[in-house]
Amino acid sequence: MTQSVFDARAELDRATQRLNAGKYAECAAICGAIVARDAGNAVATHLLGLAIKETGDWEQGERWLRLSVQLDPARAEFKANLGNLLRRRQKFRQAENFYRQALELAPQHEAARRGLALTLNDLGRFVEAEVLVRELMVADERNAETWVLLGLTLTNQQRLAEGEAAYRQAIALDPQNRIAHHNLGALLSQMEKPEAAFAALQNAGTLGQDGYELAFNRGRALLDLNDVEGAEQEFDRAATLNPSSVDAQLQLARVRYMLGDPMFARSLAAAAAANRDDAGLQQLFAEVLWRAGKLSGAEAVLQDLVVRKLGGAHVLSTLASVLHEGGRLKEAESFAIQATTAAPGDAVIVENLVSILLSRGRPEDAMPFIRTHRMHTPDSQAWVAYEATAARLLGNEIYQRLYDYDRLIRVFDVEAPAGWSSIQELNAALVQALGERHRLRSHPLDQSLRNGTQTSRSLLAETDPAIKAILAAFEEPIREYRRQIGTDLAHPLSARNSGESRFTGAWSVRLRKCGYHVNHFHPDGWISSAYYVDVPPEVEDPGARSGWIKFGEPRYEVPGAVAERFVQPRAGRLVLFPSYMWHGTTAIQGDDPRLTIAFDVKPR
Repeated sequence: MTQSVFDARAELDRATQRLNAGKYAECAAICGAIVARDAGNAVATHLLGLAIKETGDWEQGERWLRLSVQLDPARAEFKANLGNLLRRRQKFRQAENFYRQALELAPQHEAARRGLALTLNDLGRFVEAEVLVRELMVADERNAETWVLLGLTLTNQQRLAEGEAAYRQAIALDPQNRIAHHNLGALLSQMEKPEAAFAALQNAGTLGQDGYELAFNRGRALLDLNDVEGAEQEFDRAATLNPSSVDAQLQLARVRYMLGDPMFARSLAAAAAANRDDAGLQQLFAEVLWRAGKLSGAEAVLQDLVVRKLGGAHVLSTLASVLHEGGRLKEAESFAIQATTAAPGDAVIVENLVSILLSRGRPEDAMPFIRTHRMHTPDSQAWVAYEATAARLLGNEIYQRLYDYDRLIRVFDVEAPAGWSSIQELNAALVQALGERHRLRSHPLDQSLRNGTQTSRSLLAETDPAIKAILAAFEEPIREYRRQIGTDLAHPLSARNSGESRFTGAWSVRLRKCGYHVNHFHPDGWISSAYYVDVPPEVEDPGARSGWIKFGEPRYEVPGAVAERFVQPRAGRLVLFPSYMWHGTTAIQGDDPRLTIAFDVKPR
């Protein structure tokens, strides 16, 4: 062996040591010198790509890694490392290809198998990913990393309890595994267990986990724990670490808005200004402005995107919605048609067009879109709501079946559950418990509420005795409602009335002076509700109907579609109705608040 070969090997060993020590510039310099002398040295080329990649120049890193694969296509680790970088660059299908090539060369290549499993998760092919993870587990069932990967795969399949068990097993095998603690915390937050979620996330931080995801998930947990100021700090940190994250920017803007911050969107505005070509950020900024009632600002951002041909159909559709909100129906229809032409299969985009057509008094044009989507998604509450409105304008009997107010809106006087002497006693306890949870100063950005507050944590996760008691007290009225609506398979409500039902969400709303709900339906429900915990004296006036719930009137004004049924609030009263039914409230005028609980129910 010649001296030059010994020298090259020594240099490569030195380059590898520098790479492993995190001295990427030094590694790149050594490998660059080798490649300058010997352009065919695949190992030096590969190390150079890895070093450049670690400096943050992913594009150049990818070029060198691809060249190393061309120079030595039989090296499985080369292809696995290239797959890793491609996955980080979100080139998931290319990453899958190189991982599979690596496994063809070396079937036991564990890193390639893990990378492939992660990529299949990225691609939404969770069952395929689970098969790979189970194969890893057969080889070594005591590998904590494999249990973490299994937890991720099960969580992505919404098998949350199994995912939790997998993460806990990973922690049992390796208590110092910070990724397992972090992922467990994120999952527990999703499962509405914020106390346990925050503890797991704290453990992850103590073990050295840091960065955007930890900050974001801590923010979610703190918000559910009613620590709104703490949540704001964490979302702010997440947005600072990743200014282009639409999730972090949206959550930060939401929290600041509910805290009454007049500059609630400042972080998002700065990120949008610094990234004018990021259509996602620009559109989010416009949507936040729109939801806050700043229509001119939202329109300006969206019109700029349209002129620069950024964002496509969703930008056009959002612009149509902003114009619809402002009453500029002809312009709104024009943009909505362009959006629907570009994305005819997008239900949200088509829904916007349908809403505009109904506002323009053209149900005959809206109905074909409605029937197509009703056929494809028969359980969609949105399309039932629009079908009912169009049928009403057309004089079609379908409307009377869908909006049979006497049969489908039921009022119950809730009885006190065991352990409570009266419903008045329980409501008094609820006033206290819910009052402690209404800590925000303004309504959510993207809900129907105006001039009031809404609890940030689902009441289903609460441990307060009064809250648990009232939820239990709702069970019998729900059962009675289901008995009354029957099981007619031709009706979208009763057709799903088989077996048991379950709560899918529960929250509390407190209206203050001039507070109300804009008309809406519940897209993720089946049976919806309003329970009155405490009501102001003004609701007793049948002429004013202040704070009364109303039914039949769509979100935006539709000629000939006004509210047809009103129900008077009363403390202890529960109103149940189909989730697809348009409903809202008239505003309260006095200084005394109106406190309610609402929930959605779905078939189990």
